[in-house]
Amino acid sequence: MVAATGEDALAAADLLGITGAEGPPSDPFDARDPDYIRATLPALQAMSRVYFRADVAGLERIPASGPVLLIGNHSGGVVIADTFVFAQAFYDHFGADRHFNQLAHDLVFKFPGLRTLVQRFGTVPASPENMSRALHDDAALLIYPGGDEETFRPSWESGEVHLAHRTGFVRLALEHDVPIVPVVAVGGQETALFLGPDTRLARALQLNRLARLKVLPVAIGPPFGITVLDFPGRIPLPSKITIRVMPPIDLRKQLGPDPDIEEAYRLVTSRMQRTLTRLNHQRRIPVVG
Repeated sequence: MVAATGEDALAAADLLGITGAEGPPSDPFDARDPDYIRATLPALQAMSRVYFRADVAGLERIPASGPVLLIGNHSGGVVIADTFVFAQAFYDHFGADRHFNQLAHDLVFKFPGLRTLVQRFGTVPASPENMSRALHDDAALLIYPGGDEETFRPSWESGEVHLAHRTGFVRLALEHDVPIVPVVAVGGQETALFLGPDTRLARALQLNRLARLKVLPVAIGPPFGITVLDFPGRIPLPSKITIRVMPPIDLRKQLGPDPDIEEAYRLVTSRMQRTLTRLNHQRRIPVVG
């Protein structure tokens, strides 16, 4: 984001709808607002192109209609720059009326301003019911199986796909008979210096019970320096975000009528890892890209 006066910043925040603390609707799917998406896309385009110098390719590989499962690697803590960049590119390509949902951890909905922004763009809390409903409604559904473990991994592991061996997305694709389209991103783990998750302390504090968290991560970034779980707040560094949409994977065509879950998981993650390794090797300088 370019430098702005206090009044400019307030105006931009008001435009994006991130100043209020309104509660979420009873049905999270009702919060998606195509008119709001169309009105705010120019601001997100500026953020993507100017601040994150976004490079997104392969969107034509996503079906223009009907259900599809988008599986991404996850980076950037709670303030997930690659998700914002991809959502903007998706709606630029398909238009605001293409049904598009993204799953997010409950923690995202604890930030009133951030919650207001993302839910209007189609973000819903992660749950099996919401996943099935989105696909039943012919949505393109974006899932980050690695969740909190991947998005808070150390910055020096930014070139590794870490889906935490969560195979639920494979079962979901087979149950609904939809293709898997991998979405591979690099750059988000350079929006701060992520020092890695502390799983032992998270277990001791019973965060999994309280907030469905298995990690207690520490990061360093502006304006407060050290943050824990991105509290009390963090402004992402202007890291270049590069995203590649990969060819669709039909698990039954690839592995037969009754695919082995573990084999299917390895197929998807290995293809994602090859792409991420290539993208990571092309980055010359951290943040600059």
